[in-house]
Amino acid sequence: MVEEGDVMASLVEVEDPEMKLSVIDLGLIYSVRIEGDHAEIDMTLTSPGCPVAPELMAAVHRSALSTNGIESVHVNLTFTPLWDPKVHATEDGKFELGIF
Repeated sequence: MVEEGDVMASLVEVEDPEMKLSVIDLGLIYSVRIEGDHAEIDMTLTSPGCPVAPELMAAVHRSALSTNGIESVHVNLTFTPLWDPKVHATEDGKFELGIF
């Protein structure tokens, strides 16, 4: 049985091309829900006008789909709540961003 952590582990490889950090460390993945062999991913962007949004969403989709046991993926883009690196980034992400 596939778990949220399995998909999250696959997403560590996806890097925001502008920030040069993983979407996990940046805290851009808000949730992953597993329903059988399907994954529903709620994600956000560093800004609503992010020029690489389609590229980043496609990379998240491809990476999640590469998880063993996952046959389909849907990526939902949300801006609620707005991304705040002080709140959403991991400790490693905050360090890389210079937030102490």
